[in-house]
Amino acid sequence: MSVTDTVSSAQVGQASSRGQTAAGSKWKDVTPSTMQILTWQIGLLLGLLALWELAVSLGWIEVYIYGRPSGIFAKAVELIGSGALLRDSALTAFEAISGFIIGTMTGSVLGLALWLSPMGAAVLRPYMIALNGLPKIALAPLVIIWFGIGLGSKIALATLITFIVAMIAAQQGAREVDSDWVKLMRSLGASRFKTWRTVIVPGAMPWIVSAFRLNVGFALIGAVVGEYIASNNGLGYMISYAGTLYDLNTVWLGIAALMVVALLMYAAIDWCEARFMKR
Repeated sequence: MSVTDTVSSAQVGQASSRGQTAAGSKWKDVTPSTMQILTWQIGLLLGLLALWELAVSLGWIEVYIYGRPSGIFAKAVELIGSGALLRDSALTAFEAISGFIIGTMTGSVLGLALWLSPMGAAVLRPYMIALNGLPKIALAPLVIIWFGIGLGSKIALATLITFIVAMIAAQQGAREVDSDWVKLMRSLGASRFKTWRTVIVPGAMPWIVSAFRLNVGFALIGAVVGEYIASNNGLGYMISYAGTLYDLNTVWLGIAALMVVALLMYAAIDWCEARFMKR
């Protein structure tokens, strides 16, 4: 290779490095800020609502089938003023959060504890798979009969749905912990329980947190389905009753309220994760 070729290669390499550096800095520059993301999110929502309202006004879609944003807003003002929306939202949130806490906590603890007993895990596995595959809504009539039509049945249904999800996620998370860490603890003479406490439980936490997020929706499903079947309060009842009257604005308002409850529950999980797990 000649000196000229060597110099040319070096120049190409330097140009390539500068290009990569420039590209890297340019890539960093286009990372959106939180304010930009929020602005686009709000703009997207407002744009969809405006298009919806325009479609109804121009007769492209029927208002009695799809409702309209202005009607939803008017209904929200009415129900907030009377206190009905806040009362029903608080009731459904209480049912979902109670079921979420009971079901997720007990399911996670049991799923982690199964690592301590391989025999118990093997015996329970087919039952766990069967319960996970079973549509939990099918159990709603039984839960209503066992716990009555009051608050307890909605909490029980939310608990039942979230329990199995949390248990399977925790058990799988315990099984996925790096076996090298377990071997290291065993070589150091640690007991099975100490290995579980110091290695398995922390290592399974990402799986458990993921189950927490999944169970937000499942807890709300349990509470709302219970209200559909037997209740005269709550967002589930409000949506079901309004649907029978073709009051689509109230139906959409109830759905929006459920979304707000879900977002608040997600935010609480994110806060707990940042506060207690990322130290």
